[in-house]
Amino acid sequence: MLMSKLVGERTKTSPADAVIKSHALMIRAGYMKLVSNGIWSLAMPAQRIAQKIENIIREEMNAIEGQECMFPVVMPREMWEESGRYSSIGDEMVRFKDRNGRDLVLGMTHEEAAVQFARDAVNSYQQLPFMIYQIQTKFRDEGRARGGLIRVREFKMKDAYSFHINQDDLEKYYYRAYDAYDRIFKRIGMKNFIAVQSDSGMMGGKISHEFMLLTDVGEDTLVLCPECGYKSNMEVATSVVENYADDEELPLEEVYTADAKDIAEVTKYLGDMPAYKTVKAVCYNVKGDSETTVVCFVRGDLEVNEAKLKKVIRKEVVPAGLEGSALVAGNIGCLGIEKIPNVITVYDASLKGANNMVTGANKEEYHIKNLSFNRDMNVKEFYDIAKVVEGARCSVCGKPLKLQNGIEIGNIFQLGTKYTESMGMTVLNQEGKAINPIMGCYGIGVGRAIASVAEESADEKGLNWPMAIAPWHVYLCALRTDDPIVKEKAEKLYADLQAAGVEVIYDDRNASAGFKFSDCDLMGIPIRVVISPRSIANDNIEVQLRDGSYKDNVNLDESVSKIKELINARI
Repeated sequence: MLMSKLVGERTKTSPADAVIKSHALMIRAGYMKLVSNGIWSLAMPAQRIAQKIENIIREEMNAIEGQECMFPVVMPREMWEESGRYSSIGDEMVRFKDRNGRDLVLGMTHEEAAVQFARDAVNSYQQLPFMIYQIQTKFRDEGRARGGLIRVREFKMKDAYSFHINQDDLEKYYYRAYDAYDRIFKRIGMKNFIAVQSDSGMMGGKISHEFMLLTDVGEDTLVLCPECGYKSNMEVATSVVENYADDEELPLEEVYTADAKDIAEVTKYLGDMPAYKTVKAVCYNVKGDSETTVVCFVRGDLEVNEAKLKKVIRKEVVPAGLEGSALVAGNIGCLGIEKIPNVITVYDASLKGANNMVTGANKEEYHIKNLSFNRDMNVKEFYDIAKVVEGARCSVCGKPLKLQNGIEIGNIFQLGTKYTESMGMTVLNQEGKAINPIMGCYGIGVGRAIASVAEESADEKGLNWPMAIAPWHVYLCALRTDDPIVKEKAEKLYADLQAAGVEVIYDDRNASAGFKFSDCDLMGIPIRVVISPRSIANDNIEVQLRDGSYKDNVNLDESVSKIKELINARI
């Protein structure tokens, strides 16, 4: 490829909304261009990276007996109604009508399509297990598109679906896929990644793992135990529940708290009392039911974990709007709340046995002091609905937990029979009985993988692609292209490298050395080769690795073999 012909502008300035380096650098390097919120066009260099990542994924999926298919982007409403997700998924799924008025959806995931594809062709246990996968464009109307390719609305993804006769067979294959994911991320050049337990969310199923790149810019919070190796996403993380109770119980007292509403204001008003001696009320509405309010009570130093809450009440929730409600925002309390209509209460396990607590009085400007849950309340059950906090004790070994941010780079789920049962897929088992196959699901976002590698490997000069996925292995930089000898030697080396199977981009522009070197660093090409009048006079070229680990003058006649040696050692 000639730099003079490459479409894509390189620039020194970053967009104002590019708050993470992968986003800023990929725009500055001319790798992508914004079309609309969360929708991007990829230039040739980014597309070449995407293709290399896809090929690595494809090789690893084929190695575990995957069968590559292609499912449609557009699917009929009826398919999604079979699974029940046409109505359970909200605005993130795009629904529309064709010219005949038939309801259609844009695929944001393809469990339904996979089952529909397989259910008529597979009818015996002898055909199990099998795995089908695709690498396909999807669309999810994400409300929080951000970070360039990190969180988008249109995206390319590898999704795979396995089908099994029983749970044991699924688990064996699940961990084969787990190991394949580990190989994929290592092969594309990621270093600091882990797998954590996770919440399966809209996908369904009970057991799932997320592969996470550890980075401060990640929006997922991970809970890690340095001592025993416990790893979990915050959504499902647990810790030892700390329950605090004073030896002496004090009598209930209603106290004036003026306009103090949140925990910080109330504790300050009451003489800087500790937050763990308060009860925090957090309100939600059941999705689709604005009349019902779910009031969660947690200790004042903790936060509600919505993923845990959803599992407790088995309903989707949204932040509550209390307009017109009998609940008094900022003064909601445990005592007497059962008298307020259309309220579901959920109590966190941290409040079990707590006493001398401060809670709202369910009226303006007042709170209640010295609430004792054993004495004053009749809570039938306490649930773990709180987020784990830094320093909490590990539920496995009891040592302090650490919190760290991460970017989700892949996920795997044990789906069970959620889709095969709802969509009527059956096979005959060894006894001739019709059963629903058990499914697994395995996803990797290609664009997010590009951005994640960029985020981890970039430096102050620009991008720094690993050799295995770099758009080109070599940036051939000719200085003084107006010199006929330089031009001749550069063009011959360009041809020789291509003939040897080396991926090379040739900077044939009539520009300064600094300008060309800056573009090479910004674009992150692993090997820079410089031909100049000075180097030719000594019958050599300058070869330098982008990461700074190698720099030398190489004899021109030996240059192709040396460059291939550097490439092969790093792929």
